[in-house]
Amino acid sequence: MKVIVIGAGTGGLCLAQGLKRSGIEVAVYERDRTRSDGLQGYRVGIDPDGSRALHACLPKELYDTFVATCARAPRYGNIYTERLKEVLSVDSGPVSADPVDSEKSVSRMTMRQVLLTGLEDEVRFGKVFARYSHGADGRVTAHFEDGTTDTADLLVAADGSNSRVRRQYLPHAGLEDSGLVGVTGKLPLTGETRTLLPPKAIEGVSMIFAPGGYSCILHVMEFKWDQRGELKNGIGGDDAELLAAWPGLTFDNTRDYIMWGFAGARRNLPSEVLSMSGPQLHRMVRELTGRWHPNLRELVAKTDPTTCFPLNIRTSVPIPQWDTTNVTLLGDAIHTMTPGRGVGANTALRDAAILRRELVAVRDGEKPLLAAVRAYETRMIDYGFDAVVKSRRQMSGDDPLHRPVIGRIMLAGMRTAMRAVNHLPPLKRRMAKAQASYRGAGRDDF
Repeated sequence: MKVIVIGAGTGGLCLAQGLKRSGIEVAVYERDRTRSDGLQGYRVGIDPDGSRALHACLPKELYDTFVATCARAPRYGNIYTERLKEVLSVDSGPVSADPVDSEKSVSRMTMRQVLLTGLEDEVRFGKVFARYSHGADGRVTAHFEDGTTDTADLLVAADGSNSRVRRQYLPHAGLEDSGLVGVTGKLPLTGETRTLLPPKAIEGVSMIFAPGGYSCILHVMEFKWDQRGELKNGIGGDDAELLAAWPGLTFDNTRDYIMWGFAGARRNLPSEVLSMSGPQLHRMVRELTGRWHPNLRELVAKTDPTTCFPLNIRTSVPIPQWDTTNVTLLGDAIHTMTPGRGVGANTALRDAAILRRELVAVRDGEKPLLAAVRAYETRMIDYGFDAVVKSRRQMSGDDPLHRPVIGRIMLAGMRTAMRAVNHLPPLKRRMAKAQASYRGAGRDDF
């Protein structure tokens, strides 16, 4: 059995690792020219679902390398006003003793290098997918813009929100705008920039909600190697050996940093926002945060404008299950979701682990291929579109918060309610438990 994966994103590479580990032939085709291209963000949170999926698919030493390359896990989930006054702070509690079942923070570029490690012979860069076709024997052939082809038993679309495979296979599976646009930027974490944030913000993930419906998320990423790319003092044993021997470090440019993501309703932003350059976006965010706390303004001001890029926040429109063939999809190629719940990458990893498990059953003669793909799609459609719908509810440009008068009233009410929760430990524990439930705590599909 041979599997072709279109796209070398998080889900596609996780699947490829799992298939190779299971002795199943796999070829990955990626339009980016090199393993260091394709940066679509800075930080990604890996929840227990995602961590278990990686553990199921990656060889042990590579999974251990993944854990060693993670940043310090966030301890707090914070909400602040634009004047940097605490509204709510939830302590996530002690880190799980089991590294597989804990929350993790990782640089997207670092994770890309981890997942590419060992797949040098399986990943073909600079290959732009054009279309697929079926032969008389029922096998599927992928055609690329350079005129080359490859044939396999199964074609997996892992080529993201703008999936060309999906457009051919499921042309009725569309995307819609959430009405929100995000702008992301980052700056080095130094002794000076560290002082701009409260201690809980340094140790957690923080949201800022401001008048006008504007919001900003802050992530602080601290790794086990220093600004020179050398292991920090106090790290020894297996972690030091893994990182020193890891070939992906050669391609990784990650250093300790603060990442921010500013968002607002598209109608409240310049009409050309999605085509703005980094410096133009940087200037826009500085203007829109002009009345925020001086420390937050300084944080944005110290950001390298070239690190800023826009994000049109879109979401899939759920569709009924389709007839199964030897073409299938995973991750954003089928269930693009807003970052409202922070589970997009984790859902793609979950897809990869479940599909890998089903294909192992085919390898072992326990199922025919189409029955295995059908079983995967049935599970994936259920939890994938459920996450799409619930993530959409938490992020919409139509929300009254984005309107000038009623938005301020709603913001004041939301802050009052959250401040009340902040002084009631039982309610905070209940909130933390609810968040853990949708981020995969105690669940295992594979």
